[in-house]
Amino acid sequence: MAVPNFWDSREAAQATVAEVSRRRNILEPFHKMEKKVADFAVLGELVEMEGEGSDMLAEAEASAREIGEALDRLELVSFLSGRLDPNNAIFTIHAGAGGTESCDWANMLLRMYSRWAEQQGYTAELLDMQCGDEAGVKSATVLISGEYAYGYLKQERGVHRLVRISPFDSNKRRHTSFASVDVIAEIDDSIDIEIEEKDLRVDTYRSSGAGGQHVNRTDSAIRLTHIPTGVVVACQAERSQHKNRATAMRILRAKLYELEEEKRRKAVAAERGEKAEAAFGSQIRSYVLYPYQLVKDLRTDVETSNTAAVLDGDLNPFIFAMLRLPKGKA
Repeated sequence: MAVPNFWDSREAAQATVAEVSRRRNILEPFHKMEKKVADFAVLGELVEMEGEGSDMLAEAEASAREIGEALDRLELVSFLSGRLDPNNAIFTIHAGAGGTESCDWANMLLRMYSRWAEQQGYTAELLDMQCGDEAGVKSATVLISGEYAYGYLKQERGVHRLVRISPFDSNKRRHTSFASVDVIAEIDDSIDIEIEEKDLRVDTYRSSGAGGQHVNRTDSAIRLTHIPTGVVVACQAERSQHKNRATAMRILRAKLYELEEEKRRKAVAAERGEKAEAAFGSQIRSYVLYPYQLVKDLRTDVETSNTAAVLDGDLNPFIFAMLRLPKGKA
């Protein structure tokens, strides 16, 4: 970074800066932990010298708790050792069986993960959204950017099940809804994925939205279909067709890379999990709002009755438990 021509290639320079930042984020907490442990050892000796009535005992107990929490965070980072774990995440939600109910549930999930991203200091950019016929969304694709976004969010792949009294049912009956979540890592130019123009079908259409000034009056939204594989991606985040196409190409490259990885593994990796139909019997987590309040992860048995906090983005207990789960147990 100190060489005179470092910034001649802006993209390469930014990649280097990002890599330096990633490594620093691993090393600095470790060095801070070394210092805290050394200070705690000295504090422990002073408490031992002064006996049980030492004024420093409370300080030592607080320091021990702080070190324990910091060790937990370091341990979690050690689990994020996959090649793509540090990358941004391309996050897609699809409404499943249940009609309008499931579209509303997909919209609730979109809000939940957006709030989680905000709480982690990440940014969430909505790339594409297909609205439901009456309410909610049929599908939504979000780019979540931040250190280890993919490493954390890959735990969320699967089907999410909601049980509640339907706000769309005049008879106030209990309904069960499903939505599926898929997560892939955004890949950079260091991974070579060749896409030939002849293999692409490009469709343009008008962006959908909530109405008013946000409705795009030009056909700027892009849908790309990779003919050999059948993979379809879309983007309508920008008013510029050129920018939407560039973003759609990034998503397509990431999806094709994921497909190639699956072929090389010859089976769905434990990391990726089973991709199942969004219906009964295939969920990874249940969110019950009636007749009782409970969110339970069916892979780790982690559960909480504080459903409001979970739907407001408090997902770390579930994500961290999955990270600590021995491989092959998910």
